[in-house]
Amino acid sequence: MNAKLYIVSTPIGNYEDISLRAINVLKSVDFIICEEFKEARRLLSHYQIEKELVSLNEHNEKESSQEIFLKIKEGKSAALISDCGTPLFSDPGNLLVQMCIAAKIDVVPIPGASSLLPALVGSGFDLDEFYYAGWLSPKSEIRKKELLRLKGIKELIVLMETPYRLKAILTDVSKIFGASTKIVVAFDLTLPTEKYFRGTVSEILKSVIEKNLKGEFVLLINNRAAK
Repeated sequence: MNAKLYIVSTPIGNYEDISLRAINVLKSVDFIICEEFKEARRLLSHYQIEKELVSLNEHNEKESSQEIFLKIKEGKSAALISDCGTPLFSDPGNLLVQMCIAAKIDVVPIPGASSLLPALVGSGFDLDEFYYAGWLSPKSEIRKKELLRLKGIKELIVLMETPYRLKAILTDVSKIFGASTKIVVAFDLTLPTEKYFRGTVSEILKSVIEKNLKGEFVLLINNRAAK
């Protein structure tokens, strides 16, 4: 397993959602690259894995990537994990991956948990095509401009957002796409509280306000042109 970088997907909530291959890789590598030590230690403790941890996050990415790259180049094997789910989706690590590829060091993805596909397959929408828009700006005015741009894309649009902005983003979607637009909020995926809210923006926004919902979610907007 020398001189390799493994990109290892970890559970998004339910610790049973990890592959045997992912566990074997985490046990076998020389060290593990993580965003936050606390989250990584909790995860590894659950699987009874003890490894050297190296931090790589948005605050130290450039410096840490260089240090990690040199360790791998010396013949070490490493596993890159994020706080949860599949690394590199709006998470740091891409610079390190690019450095390894440029140096012809094997980069090996270990597929697994992701919030994107469960949200899609549980939505009930046609999945032949969709547009992944990722994360919008936390700033209200910029976010509204981004949503206006997305309104011109006549596809199923997939958005990610932080738990505490669910009400805000639904309010913006209602104003820009229209209150009757069909959406799905895939809420607390893989957890006991998992729920799919399906309906119009106005219906779901009402439920969110009444229940004061706060949790991880994926938002799908059906912006396809009527046929």
